[in-house]
Amino acid sequence: MRRSFAFALLVLALPALLGAQTGQAGQAEIRPGVFRTPEFPAPSILDYHPRSTLIVPEHLVPRAKYPVIDLHGHPPTLVLPEIVNGMVASMDSLNLQIMINASGSSGQRLTQQIAGVRAAGKADRFAFLTTLNLRNVGPGSGKTIAAQLEADITAGAVGIGEISKSFGISITKADGTRLKLDDPELDIVWQTAARLKIPVFIHVADPAEFWSPLDFTNERWLELALFPDRRYQDRAITPSFEELMAERDRLFARHPNTTWIIAHLGWHAQDLTRLGKLFDRFPNLYSEVGAVLYDLGRQPRAANKFFTTYQDRILFGKDSWQPVEYPYYWRVFETEDEYFDYYRGYHAFWKMYGMGLPDAVLQKLYFRNALKIIPNLPRAAFPK
Repeated sequence: MRRSFAFALLVLALPALLGAQTGQAGQAEIRPGVFRTPEFPAPSILDYHPRSTLIVPEHLVPRAKYPVIDLHGHPPTLVLPEIVNGMVASMDSLNLQIMINASGSSGQRLTQQIAGVRAAGKADRFAFLTTLNLRNVGPGSGKTIAAQLEADITAGAVGIGEISKSFGISITKADGTRLKLDDPELDIVWQTAARLKIPVFIHVADPAEFWSPLDFTNERWLELALFPDRRYQDRAITPSFEELMAERDRLFARHPNTTWIIAHLGWHAQDLTRLGKLFDRFPNLYSEVGAVLYDLGRQPRAANKFFTTYQDRILFGKDSWQPVEYPYYWRVFETEDEYFDYYRGYHAFWKMYGMGLPDAVLQKLYFRNALKIIPNLPRAAFPK
């Protein structure tokens, strides 16, 4: 009788004991199917890389099926001919037809790069976005920024961007307060973009998990443990994720005639329903897929349906210039392969699956949508 009572007490106390062992105060979690303590010391998150025994068809895709416009390119400075020609050789191997330099340059730096690609005979392979000087904004700053924007577009830029995530998070005004995304001083800038019929490519915030508690339930724990500058848990330093989203949405609502492109699927790739509602609300809104492949590749059926439904609103973008990483995008978009690795372990510890997009959707993703909303891009190399 006493043994049964003691056993019952142990069973009742087990969740609390496990919670204490994992360091999650007030939270107990037992992994499904795990009822024992391992006989051997557990490996660290950095050491555990089990080799899959799954044997399934593989369809590697070194070159995209159709020529691609990379909206979200960050190439090296494109001034020297050897740099330009080296970039083009790598782009050719990937079927990357045009790279739009989203690093954002203005004034002399912009004109030097435009001259550099022209001198190398590669003006048909690159386009340039201009940047905005958003530091120390005060009364009258909007007019000054808008005037520089007009000058840069006249010089050959095809849009604004990539507006940095620091806008909204850390950039301050002349009076020391945070420059909010929907600050009315900048209205004239967005109105000028609408008048010039150029897109505004804007990176707002970061993945929502960067604002979540840094515990072992956070999918991005490893990345946050590796990169301190990606931690936004302190509300005294940074606004909340939802506060930034609200400012962003008010900005879009106030400027319905401006073409907006939000970077990284708006950091809603893990919640495509939310992104769909955003597209439905703002018909002038587009987005791109840079650096969120890990979320698309783990939900291939839902992602396929979403890309088909919103096929006119999504552009291709990669973000960092790492040529060996592009084929992962082609494979996720073009094949129905199963259970293959992602290229960056600290982004995703899970496997990828191919979305198997139809040709019409692929073409819009790869080049047609970019040609539709970005002015003055060369068209000769693309299918009619």
